[in-house]
Amino acid sequence: MTLTELKYIIALAQERHFGKAADRCRVSQPTLSVAIKKLEDRLNVAIFERNKQGVTVTPIGEKIVTQANRVIEESLKIEDIALSGKDQLTSPLRLGVIFTIGPYLLPHIIPQLRVNTPNMPLFIDENFTGVLRQRLREGKIDVAILALPFVETDVLTKPLYDEPFDILLPAAHPLAQREAIDANELVGEPLLLLGDGHCFRDQILTACPGIAQATRDPVGQIQTMADGTSLETLRHMVASNLGITILPRSATGSHLYKDDLVQVRPFKGKSPTRKVALAWRASFPRPSAIDAIEAAIRICKTH
Repeated sequence: MTLTELKYIIALAQERHFGKAADRCRVSQPTLSVAIKKLEDRLNVAIFERNKQGVTVTPIGEKIVTQANRVIEESLKIEDIALSGKDQLTSPLRLGVIFTIGPYLLPHIIPQLRVNTPNMPLFIDENFTGVLRQRLREGKIDVAILALPFVETDVLTKPLYDEPFDILLPAAHPLAQREAIDANELVGEPLLLLGDGHCFRDQILTACPGIAQATRDPVGQIQTMADGTSLETLRHMVASNLGITILPRSATGSHLYKDDLVQVRPFKGKSPTRKVALAWRASFPRPSAIDAIEAAIRICKTH
Protein backbone atom coordinates (compact mmCIF):
# COMPACT_ATOMS: atom_id res chain seq x y z
CA MET A 1 0.00 0.00 0.00
CA THR A 2 1.07 3.59 -0.58
CA LEU A 3 0.92 6.80 1.40
CA THR A 4 -1.46 8.14 -1.26
CA GLU A 5 -3.92 5.31 -0.58
CA LEU A 6 -3.72 6.00 3.14
CA LYS A 7 -4.43 9.68 2.53
CA TYR A 8 -7.48 8.68 0.48
CA ILE A 9 -9.02 6.56 3.24
CA ILE A 10 -8.29 9.25 5.88
CA ALA A 11 -10.01 11.86 3.72
CA LEU A 12 -13.04 9.64 3.11
CA ALA A 13 -13.28 8.74 6.80
CA GLN A 14 -13.35 12.43 7.73
CA GLU A 15 -15.57 13.69 4.91
CA ARG A 16 -17.94 10.69 4.72
CA HIS A 17 -18.53 11.62 1.07
CA PHE A 18 -16.61 10.39 -2.00
CA GLY A 19 -16.93 13.67 -3.91
CA LYS A 20 -15.75 15.83 -1.01
CA ALA A 21 -12.90 13.44 -0.22
CA ALA A 22 -11.80 13.48 -3.86
CA ASP A 23 -11.87 17.29 -3.95
CA ARG A 24 -9.80 17.40 -0.78
CA CYS A 25 -7.23 15.04 -2.29
CA ARG A 26 -7.34 16.90 -5.63
CA VAL A 27 -8.19 13.81 -7.68
CA SER A 28 -11.29 12.70 -9.55
CA GLN A 29 -13.95 10.78 -7.67
CA PRO A 30 -13.47 7.60 -9.79
CA THR A 31 -9.71 7.69 -9.07
CA LEU A 32 -10.27 7.86 -5.32
CA SER A 33 -13.09 5.29 -5.37
CA VAL A 34 -11.10 2.76 -7.39
CA ALA A 35 -7.99 3.19 -5.24
CA ILE A 36 -9.93 2.61 -2.02
CA LYS A 37 -11.72 -0.44 -3.47
CA LYS A 38 -8.38 -1.93 -4.55
CA LEU A 39 -6.98 -1.38 -1.05
CA GLU A 40 -10.01 -3.08 0.52
CA ASP A 41 -9.64 -6.02 -1.88
CA ARG A 42 -5.93 -6.28 -1.11
CA LEU A 43 -6.59 -6.29 2.64
CA ASN A 44 -9.68 -8.47 2.21
CA VAL A 45 -11.73 -6.28 4.57
CA ALA A 46 -14.39 -3.61 4.17
CA ILE A 47 -13.02 -0.31 5.48
CA PHE A 48 -16.18 1.58 4.52
CA GLU A 49 -19.86 0.75 4.31
CA ARG A 50 -21.59 2.38 1.38
CA ASN A 51 -25.36 2.96 1.36
CA LYS A 52 -27.97 5.48 0.26
CA GLN A 53 -27.43 7.52 3.43
CA GLY A 54 -23.75 7.99 2.65
CA VAL A 55 -20.48 6.47 3.80
CA THR A 56 -19.72 5.06 7.24
CA VAL A 57 -16.53 3.55 8.60
CA THR A 58 -16.72 -0.09 9.68
CA PRO A 59 -15.36 -1.14 13.10
CA ILE A 60 -12.24 -2.65 11.51
CA GLY A 61 -12.05 0.38 9.27
CA GLU A 62 -11.82 2.66 12.32
CA LYS A 63 -8.70 0.80 13.44
CA ILE A 64 -7.20 0.97 9.96
CA VAL A 65 -7.87 4.71 9.63
CA THR A 66 -6.35 5.34 13.07
CA GLN A 67 -3.20 3.48 12.04
CA ALA A 68 -3.15 5.30 8.69
CA ASN A 69 -3.15 8.62 10.54
CA ARG A 70 -0.15 7.47 12.55
CA VAL A 71 1.71 6.37 9.43
CA ILE A 72 1.06 9.69 7.67
CA GLU A 73 2.15 11.64 10.73
CA GLU A 74 5.33 9.59 11.02
CA SER A 75 6.09 10.16 7.34
CA LEU A 76 5.73 13.92 7.78
CA LYS A 77 8.33 13.80 10.54
CA ILE A 78 11.00 12.98 7.95
CA GLU A 79 10.75 16.54 6.64
CA ASP A 80 10.61 17.91 10.18
CA ILE A 81 13.71 15.95 11.16
CA ALA A 82 15.56 17.22 8.12
CA LEU A 83 14.56 20.79 8.95
CA SER A 84 15.42 20.39 12.61
CA GLY A 85 18.91 19.33 11.65
CA LYS A 86 19.33 22.78 10.14
CA ASP A 87 17.45 25.20 12.36
CA GLN A 88 14.36 24.34 14.41
CA LEU A 89 13.27 27.98 14.37
CA THR A 90 13.09 28.55 10.62
CA SER A 91 10.30 26.18 9.53
CA PRO A 92 6.61 27.06 10.10
CA LEU A 93 4.96 26.40 13.45
CA ARG A 94 1.24 25.65 13.60
CA LEU A 95 -0.10 26.98 16.89
CA GLY A 96 -3.56 26.17 18.22
CA VAL A 97 -5.21 28.26 20.92
CA ILE A 98 -8.62 28.10 22.54
CA PHE A 99 -11.14 30.89 21.98
CA THR A 100 -11.03 32.20 25.56
CA ILE A 101 -7.24 32.66 25.52
CA GLY A 102 -6.39 33.66 21.95
CA PRO A 103 -7.73 37.24 21.77
CA TYR A 104 -6.06 38.21 25.04
CA LEU A 105 -2.70 36.44 24.79
CA LEU A 106 -1.82 36.38 21.08
CA PRO A 107 -1.52 40.20 20.66
CA HIS A 108 1.24 40.08 23.29
CA ILE A 109 3.18 36.94 22.37
CA ILE A 110 3.19 37.33 18.59
CA PRO A 111 5.27 40.55 18.66
CA GLN A 112 7.60 38.87 21.16
CA LEU A 113 7.98 35.86 18.87
CA ARG A 114 8.80 38.15 15.96
CA VAL A 115 11.67 39.49 18.04
CA ASN A 116 12.87 36.13 19.36
CA THR A 117 12.24 33.97 16.28
CA PRO A 118 12.02 36.32 13.27
CA ASN A 119 12.50 33.50 10.74
CA MET A 120 9.81 31.15 12.09
CA PRO A 121 6.47 31.58 10.25
CA LEU A 122 3.51 31.19 12.61
CA PHE A 123 0.10 29.82 11.63
CA ILE A 124 -2.72 30.29 14.16
CA ASP A 125 -5.71 27.98 14.65
CA GLU A 126 -8.18 29.40 17.18
CA ASN A 127 -10.77 26.80 18.15
CA PHE A 128 -12.53 24.71 20.77
CA THR A 129 -10.45 22.40 22.98
CA GLY A 130 -12.08 19.33 21.44
CA VAL A 131 -11.21 20.44 17.90
CA LEU A 132 -7.62 21.29 18.86
CA ARG A 133 -7.32 17.88 20.53
CA GLN A 134 -8.25 16.19 17.26
CA ARG A 135 -5.99 18.42 15.14
CA LEU A 136 -3.08 17.88 17.51
CA ARG A 137 -3.59 14.13 17.30
CA GLU A 138 -3.76 14.25 13.48
CA GLY A 139 -0.66 16.44 13.19
CA LYS A 140 -2.59 19.42 11.77
CA ILE A 141 -1.21 21.63 14.53
CA ASP A 142 2.12 21.31 16.35
CA VAL A 143 1.38 22.84 19.74
CA ALA A 144 -1.68 24.18 21.54
CA ILE A 145 -2.28 26.75 24.26
CA LEU A 146 -5.21 25.63 26.38
CA ALA A 147 -6.47 25.11 29.92
CA LEU A 148 -5.81 22.03 32.02
CA PRO A 149 -6.87 19.34 32.60
CA PHE A 150 -5.98 18.01 29.16
CA VAL A 151 -5.20 14.31 28.84
CA GLU A 152 -4.37 12.76 25.48
CA THR A 153 -2.29 9.71 24.59
CA ASP A 154 1.28 10.55 23.54
CA VAL A 155 0.75 14.26 24.22
CA LEU A 156 2.89 16.22 26.67
CA THR A 157 1.64 19.23 28.64
CA LYS A 158 3.51 21.97 30.49
CA PRO A 159 1.70 24.34 32.89
CA LEU A 160 2.52 28.01 32.28
CA TYR A 161 0.50 30.14 34.68
CA ASP A 162 -2.63 30.27 36.81
CA GLU A 163 -5.25 32.82 35.80
CA PRO A 164 -7.88 34.03 38.30
CA PHE A 165 -11.52 34.60 37.39
CA ASP A 166 -13.24 37.93 38.00
CA ILE A 167 -16.86 39.04 38.04
CA LEU A 168 -18.18 41.49 35.45
CA LEU A 169 -21.44 43.22 36.31
CA PRO A 170 -23.45 46.31 35.32
CA ALA A 171 -22.24 49.42 37.12
CA ALA A 172 -25.71 50.02 38.58
CA HIS A 173 -25.92 46.54 40.10
CA PRO A 174 -26.06 46.57 43.95
CA LEU A 175 -23.11 44.14 44.14
CA ALA A 176 -20.94 46.71 42.36
CA GLN A 177 -20.80 48.55 45.69
CA ARG A 178 -18.70 45.71 47.14
CA GLU A 179 -14.90 45.66 46.88
CA ALA A 180 -15.04 41.88 46.51
CA ILE A 181 -17.96 39.50 45.99
CA ASP A 182 -18.56 36.16 47.63
CA ALA A 183 -19.46 33.41 45.15
CA ASN A 184 -22.60 32.58 47.14
CA GLU A 185 -23.89 36.11 46.49
CA LEU A 186 -24.13 35.26 42.80
CA VAL A 187 -26.69 32.55 43.44
CA GLY A 188 -29.99 33.59 41.89
CA GLU A 189 -28.44 36.30 39.73
CA PRO A 190 -29.03 36.22 35.94
CA LEU A 191 -25.88 34.42 34.86
CA LEU A 192 -24.39 34.83 31.39
CA LEU A 193 -22.20 31.93 30.24
CA LEU A 194 -20.54 30.74 27.07
CA GLY A 195 -22.49 28.11 25.16
CA ASP A 196 -21.94 24.37 25.31
CA GLY A 197 -18.61 23.29 23.83
CA HIS A 198 -16.57 26.03 25.50
CA CYS A 199 -14.34 24.58 28.20
CA PHE A 200 -14.42 27.90 30.10
CA ARG A 201 -18.13 27.36 30.76
CA ASP A 202 -17.34 24.02 32.39
CA GLN A 203 -14.45 25.55 34.34
CA ILE A 204 -16.78 28.16 35.88
CA LEU A 205 -19.37 25.57 36.86
CA THR A 206 -16.66 23.34 38.35
CA ALA A 207 -14.95 26.18 40.22
CA CYS A 208 -18.23 27.61 41.53
CA PRO A 209 -20.30 24.53 42.49
CA GLY A 210 -22.76 26.62 44.51
CA ILE A 211 -23.66 28.62 41.43
CA ALA A 212 -23.89 25.50 39.30
CA GLN A 213 -26.21 23.76 41.75
CA ALA A 214 -28.46 26.80 42.23
CA THR A 215 -28.87 27.40 38.50
CA ARG A 216 -29.96 23.87 37.61
CA ASP A 217 -33.54 23.29 36.55
CA PRO A 218 -35.60 20.29 37.77
CA VAL A 219 -34.08 17.95 35.17
CA GLY A 220 -30.53 18.98 36.03
CA GLN A 221 -29.84 21.34 33.12
CA ILE A 222 -27.94 24.58 33.71
CA GLN A 223 -30.26 27.56 33.46
CA THR A 224 -28.68 30.73 32.10
CA MET A 225 -30.21 33.95 30.87
CA ALA A 226 -28.20 33.70 27.66
CA ASP A 227 -25.48 31.53 26.15
CA GLY A 228 -22.85 33.75 24.54
CA THR A 229 -20.67 32.82 21.60
CA SER A 230 -17.58 34.65 22.91
CA LEU A 231 -16.31 36.43 25.98
CA GLU A 232 -16.73 39.73 24.14
CA THR A 233 -20.39 38.90 23.49
CA LEU A 234 -20.84 38.32 27.22
CA ARG A 235 -19.17 41.67 27.94
CA HIS A 236 -21.64 43.42 25.59
CA MET A 237 -24.56 41.66 27.31
CA VAL A 238 -23.39 42.87 30.72
CA ALA A 239 -23.00 46.42 29.38
CA SER A 240 -26.59 46.16 28.13
CA ASN A 241 -27.69 45.27 31.68
CA LEU A 242 -28.78 41.75 30.75
CA GLY A 243 -27.01 40.09 33.66
CA ILE A 244 -23.60 39.33 35.15
CA THR A 245 -20.80 37.08 33.98
CA ILE A 246 -17.49 35.60 35.08
CA LEU A 247 -14.39 36.16 32.95
CA PRO A 248 -10.74 35.18 33.09
CA ARG A 249 -8.73 38.16 34.35
CA SER A 250 -7.01 38.64 30.97
CA ALA A 251 -10.43 39.39 29.45
CA THR A 252 -11.45 42.03 32.00
CA GLY A 253 -8.83 44.64 31.14
CA SER A 254 -10.64 46.09 28.12
CA HIS A 255 -11.39 49.81 28.16
CA LEU A 256 -14.23 49.35 25.68
CA TYR A 257 -16.77 50.59 28.23
CA LYS A 258 -16.66 53.39 30.78
CA ASP A 259 -16.91 52.61 34.48
CA ASP A 260 -20.47 53.92 34.51
CA LEU A 261 -21.51 50.93 32.35
CA VAL A 262 -19.60 47.92 33.68
CA GLN A 263 -17.56 47.14 36.77
CA VAL A 264 -15.07 44.37 37.49
CA ARG A 265 -14.86 42.84 40.95
CA PRO A 266 -12.68 40.03 42.32
CA PHE A 267 -14.07 37.08 44.23
CA LYS A 268 -13.96 37.38 47.98
CA GLY A 269 -11.43 35.03 49.51
CA LYS A 270 -9.74 32.48 47.25
CA SER A 271 -10.59 33.23 43.62
CA PRO A 272 -11.41 30.39 41.22
CA THR A 273 -8.67 29.99 38.62
CA ARG A 274 -7.71 28.08 35.52
CA LYS A 275 -4.27 26.68 34.71
CA VAL A 276 -3.06 27.63 31.22
CA ALA A 277 -0.64 25.20 29.58
CA LEU A 278 1.13 24.16 26.40
CA ALA A 279 0.34 20.77 24.82
CA TRP A 280 2.28 19.03 22.06
CA ARG A 281 2.84 15.55 20.70
CA ALA A 282 5.64 13.68 22.45
CA SER A 283 7.07 12.84 19.03
CA PHE A 284 7.28 16.48 17.85
CA PRO A 285 10.91 16.85 16.71
CA ARG A 286 11.40 20.59 17.33
CA PRO A 287 11.72 21.19 21.07
CA SER A 288 13.35 24.59 20.46
CA ALA A 289 10.10 25.82 18.89
CA ILE A 290 8.16 24.74 22.00
CA ASP A 291 10.72 26.51 24.18
CA ALA A 292 10.33 29.67 22.07
CA ILE A 293 6.56 29.74 22.59
CA GLU A 294 6.97 29.18 26.32
CA ALA A 295 9.62 31.90 26.61
CA ALA A 296 7.46 34.44 24.76
CA ILE A 297 4.50 33.75 27.04
CA ARG A 298 6.58 33.99 30.21
CA ILE A 299 8.14 37.29 29.10
CA CYS A 300 4.69 38.76 28.39
CA LYS A 301 3.36 37.59 31.74
CA THR A 302 6.18 39.23 33.66
CA HIS A 303 5.68 42.64 32.00
